Amino acid sequence: MTASDPSAAEIARQERRSGLRTILRVTPYLWPEGEPWVKRRVVLAMLALLAAKLITVATPMLYKGAVDSLSDEPGANMLMLGAVGLTVAYGMARIFSNGFQQGRDAVFAKVAQRALRQLALETFTHIHQLSLRYHITRRTGGLSRIIERGVKGVEFLLRFLLFSVGPLILELVLVAGVLFFMFDVWYLVVVAVTIALYVWFTFKVTEWRVKLRRKMNDQDTDANQKAVDSLLNYETVKYFNAERREAARYDRAMEGYEDAAVRTAVSLAGLNFGQAVLITGGLIVVMVMAALGVQRGDLTVGDFVMVNAYMIQITMPLNFLGTVYREIRQALVDMGQMFDLLERPREVQDREGAPALDVRGGVVELDDLWFGYDPARPILQGVSLTVGAGQNVAIVGPSGSGKSTIGRLLFRFYDVSGGAIRIDGQDLREVTQESLHARIGVVPQDTVLFNDTIRYNIAYGRDGATQEEIEAAARAAQIHDFIASLPEGYDTQVGERGLKLSGGEKQRVGIARTLLKDPPILLLDEATSALDTDTEHEIQGALKRAGEGRTVITIAHRLSTIADADRIVVLQDGRIVEQGSHESLLAAEGRYAQLWARQQAEEVAAA
Repeated sequence: MTASDPSAAEIARQERRSGLRTILRVTPYLWPEGEPWVKRRVVLAMLALLAAKLITVATPMLYKGAVDSLSDEPGANMLMLGAVGLTVAYGMARIFSNGFQQGRDAVFAKVAQRALRQLALETFTHIHQLSLRYHITRRTGGLSRIIERGVKGVEFLLRFLLFSVGPLILELVLVAGVLFFMFDVWYLVVVAVTIALYVWFTFKVTEWRVKLRRKMNDQDTDANQKAVDSLLNYETVKYFNAERREAARYDRAMEGYEDAAVRTAVSLAGLNFGQAVLITGGLIVVMVMAALGVQRGDLTVGDFVMVNAYMIQITMPLNFLGTVYREIRQALVDMGQMFDLLERPREVQDREGAPALDVRGGVVELDDLWFGYDPARPILQGVSLTVGAGQNVAIVGPSGSGKSTIGRLLFRFYDVSGGAIRIDGQDLREVTQESLHARIGVVPQDTVLFNDTIRYNIAYGRDGATQEEIEAAARAAQIHDFIASLPEGYDTQVGERGLKLSGGEKQRVGIARTLLKDPPILLLDEATSALDTDTEHEIQGALKRAGEGRTVITIAHRLSTIADADRIVVLQDGRIVEQGSHESLLAAEGRYAQLWARQQAEEVAAA
């Protein structure tokens, strides 16, 4: 281990700090400001808990009274009636104890579910606010498991921390008091030593088991990620005849999970047996002491039974101590991962008090733009460009020249490293992202659709759109007739990521969605490069209609699709090397003319 590696003690301290942070993060959900109904439910639940424990501790005394009544000299009916009455009281006490426990759970359920809902929503919302850089590098399957386990951990922590550990401590204190005052201090000493040894053994073993459980969770996350990744890339798996390879990859991940799960199960068996030995040893010692007291005449048979009842009573919750402690530790780990996610800073944030973007004409200005995904490797180097209101400007260049990066910066997925991007004179960093996103429509290279109906996917362009508006957008995108020809029309399911539609059909749905949004600025990010030539020509008509009356920035790979643009800008190594109309750039015989000649030769060769 190097000097920079954290020691085991330091890791333990970090985990304790993380656990404390997690508990402090959850506490406001139990006692929120401005929501008195939550506080009332928490108080009622705690009162029900206290009542249940007081009845539970008093119940063995009723049992003792019944046994003593039955053990006395026979002949008096009152003694028999006393025994019957005490037996009934004993049964009623058990019923009331269980009733208070169930009432406690029922009252607290709404508080717990409210906390779960709020945390889940907070996490979901925050993930959508994280930068594109994070989402490009994330592991979807692993991320979903972190959220799932974190939310479940909140429920477990709320329920068991309040209703298991706290009540267990209260019950042990009450039982200890009963043993001390009704018997003598040695009963209390034996019980205290037994509990101390039990807790020490349980925590020691559980600490070791938590590491095994964490490894099991890591393996589970890894296996789930591989499964999700493989299923999302179903077609690629088929293309490369890789079903067995994927199965073997998944099985290797599951093999690690299996090994960790077996170790966890075996360690649990050892923990349970060790706990049984300790608690049974304490029970034997206390029962022997009580038996000797009965023989001496110091105690009654009822006392003997009551001591036994108390030992069994504390044994039951103690048996769950290891499980509860382990689950609480694991819940803290799972919740810690979720809160780490919640505390991940947003790379792109609105300035405090930022106004909404006011688009009057739609002039887009790139002013000495510098940017790199990695600071050591700049992508854009001093790009300056102005797109006039209502103009159609195309940006072309070889792969890696920075074309798509300009589109991402315009939508403010990232902030520029140097220079500025302005719309109608307003720096994008000075306006709200929500207003910026509302005024820019994007048709990407590969339109990804939700696994829902065609209607839902088109209507996604504007919340609350009517059927007439949806159909009008579909007609403008030249896809209404196709949709109408389908048996289920606009209610047709498109499948995951729109796989039930062809590439051209998906793009038309994407165009219709953007037209329904009706933005003043339109970004076409290689919107036809993934389509065949015939489909591309059909889509071009829809795109031309989409651009009418708007400022259009077209990022293109196929130069034939942007020949009629008002201006063509040629990027090379992150710099603008030339710009002008299609004809003027061909006449200049520069970089654009070379790209055009190469593509024309490729098309001739392909034909």
